[in-house]
Amino acid sequence: MEIDLKRGTSLLLLLLVLSCNSVSYADEGKISGYFLGDYYYVLKSHNEALENRNGFQFRRIYFTYDKGLSDELSMRFRLEMNSPSFPNKDTNAKLGPFVKHGYLKWTQKAWRTNTYFGLFSTPVWNVIEEVWGYRSVEKTLLDLQKLRESTDFGVAVQGNLDAAKKLSYHAMVGNGTGTSGEIDKDKTVYLSLTARPVKGVIAEAYADFDKREESKDRYTVQGFLAYQVDTFRVGAQVPNQTRKQGAGKENLNLLEVSAFGAAQLIEKKVWALAQFDRMFDPNPDGESIAYTPYAATAKSNTVILGIDWTPLKEVHIIPNLFLVFYDAPDKGDKPNADVMPRVTLYYIY
Repeated sequence: MEIDLKRGTSLLLLLLVLSCNSVSYADEGKISGYFLGDYYYVLKSHNEALENRNGFQFRRIYFTYDKGLSDELSMRFRLEMNSPSFPNKDTNAKLGPFVKHGYLKWTQKAWRTNTYFGLFSTPVWNVIEEVWGYRSVEKTLLDLQKLRESTDFGVAVQGNLDAAKKLSYHAMVGNGTGTSGEIDKDKTVYLSLTARPVKGVIAEAYADFDKREESKDRYTVQGFLAYQVDTFRVGAQVPNQTRKQGAGKENLNLLEVSAFGAAQLIEKKVWALAQFDRMFDPNPDGESIAYTPYAATAKSNTVILGIDWTPLKEVHIIPNLFLVFYDAPDKGDKPNADVMPRVTLYYIY
């Protein structure tokens, strides 16, 4: 009998919800998640076929189940669902779930560490995204430009080097294939070190080594510095990725910089936000970036501006503008700018 995997996953989700609702959360875990969607309008695009494209979309839906198994062990099961990316012309494409996270966590309080096994977040973006605070509007630079995986299957240790939690680390070994299965013998090693020397200041050094076949290894390093208080935050990250292209070929280097800020305008109700990304090298994977494809032939500058209105604690309505303008390439014509206003709705449960 042929099995419909999407229907099977949906049935599993339904059974999980029903089983959790039949008992108290205190005994059997906690359900949480969020919906993140937009109305978008492509006013201008480097790809003329996308101009005037508009519509409603879910860029992310999370369904998360967390459960404590003992004083030291806990687990997480998370499904993610997304609308097909708007360049997709497949009218039969559906919004379907897949497993985003599935892991066991062992907490060792005496050692100030957590050990993870399974499918979970990599060290690439955790600290930066926590400070930025607006994944609902856009991803942080390495994640947005598809330079590193935000999730991987492997084992990791995360913890604090001192009791005051001023120095922390996150080390991981994973398949390097994200939520997809392993396809070769190679692995990816990740490491981040974070310092919080004084209140409000956060600094992080990050590096990874992605072993690949045919001498096509990749190395990524990144520095991040931020200042954060209750009503204001700013941050900047500078990543660089080196891609080996194979024996006898010149390496490809991708240098980027990103800066962001957010400020409270009305207490607990309205924030203003801004982000600027600069790609000093064209991204060869740019056209495949979901929801916001980039020209792959030119250096790019991304500007994101928005206002976050929070009528309820769990609900955010965020009008925002996504703008990309390009440098003239070494060969060929300069791509037209990408201009896309959006109204983003983000609600948490």
